[in-house]
Amino acid sequence: MTDVLPKASVTTTTAPAPVPTPSGPAPVGLLSRFGLSDRAQRTAGWLGVAVGVYVLITAVELIGSGFAAATGDSAEQLFAFASNPFVALMVGVLFTALVQSSSTTTSVTVGLVAGGLPISIAIPLLMGANIGTTLTNTLVSLGAARDREAFRRAFSAATVHDFFNLVAVAIFLPLELMFGLLERTSGWLAGTVSGTDGGFVATLFGAVGSVVDAVTEPLANLLEGATSALPGVWHGIGMILLGIGLILLVINWLGRLLKALLVGRAAEVLHRSVGRGPVSGLVSGAAVTMMVQSSSTTTSLMIPLAGSGTFSLRQIYPFTVGANIGTTVTALIAAFAFTGADATLALQAAFVHMLFNIFAAAVVFGLPLLRDIPLRGATWLGNLAATHKAWAAAWVLGVFIGIPLALIAVTAAL
Repeated sequence: MTDVLPKASVTTTTAPAPVPTPSGPAPVGLLSRFGLSDRAQRTAGWLGVAVGVYVLITAVELIGSGFAAATGDSAEQLFAFASNPFVALMVGVLFTALVQSSSTTTSVTVGLVAGGLPISIAIPLLMGANIGTTLTNTLVSLGAARDREAFRRAFSAATVHDFFNLVAVAIFLPLELMFGLLERTSGWLAGTVSGTDGGFVATLFGAVGSVVDAVTEPLANLLEGATSALPGVWHGIGMILLGIGLILLVINWLGRLLKALLVGRAAEVLHRSVGRGPVSGLVSGAAVTMMVQSSSTTTSLMIPLAGSGTFSLRQIYPFTVGANIGTTVTALIAAFAFTGADATLALQAAFVHMLFNIFAAAVVFGLPLLRDIPLRGATWLGNLAATHKAWAAAWVLGVFIGIPLALIAVTAAL
């Protein structure tokens, strides 16, 4: 494979010396103000994580119920503006860029699908979430703008994630439109896991789903009652807005808690494995993202290391691909908010996100012909941005805000 990096940034095959990581359990900063011991803080932190997951599942259930109440049988007509897959894609990009969390977008989408949103609209929305989530680490790279060489490396490391997801969408969105690849495979998988003839797996999933539903029902009913004073359709809209607000809060809460609880261990995994080859980097990217429940966090952690030259672009690339896979766990957790037919729909939406990222890793990263495209694109853009920083601003504003808004506006005007 031809190296696409400038000679100045090429590293040797020797794995980089690990950066020192904190030893021992990291105290949970959110709880340190209460004067608890480290062990008590960690115990309280894990209880907080459990509460966060509970609220996340309840909020997704609330969105599903609210969407069904607000739209009745008119969900498809309500989202007619997004029936154009490219518009749905742009909505996913824009929403994720604004909330700075693909986990929020995928969780909301799972709830909407369970409430009646057609899966054909949800699929490009979920693809757009993959693109929108890369804004965070691109913004982080701007912190190195004062040092030209560091900025070149950092911006390239950030935008390799952008280019990978753009290439993945360019391949799989046309395949979806022509053959329904993700809709068919996710539908089969969801039916196998939760359908009536799914055997032991379906029985186990159904039992877990029933328990989760029974546990979350009291809070869901309480939240639904809080919006019951709103008339007609506004009751459902109120539930949706309340659910989205709760998801935004709880994703942020979980991210902060899990970073405090696991940042030392996650950093250890990162430094031990990223420089040891593509497979190790991919697995560590998925593992660290599952640990901290945020692909934005894990990929952003890599940017200062890239800027300093600790890791090369080629070493960071597989880590970002793994982060894409690791972040799909949140949507799967959200699917447990539903039972019966709704559970199958919610699971299908979650599986769409998971399968898309797995397929993208297998095709774009797995095939030598395609593997270097994101590397070459990121290297070219990093060199350009380091020379003329206006290009960095144009990329951020254009890809994540300007183009999505323009395409949505043009389609609405037609």
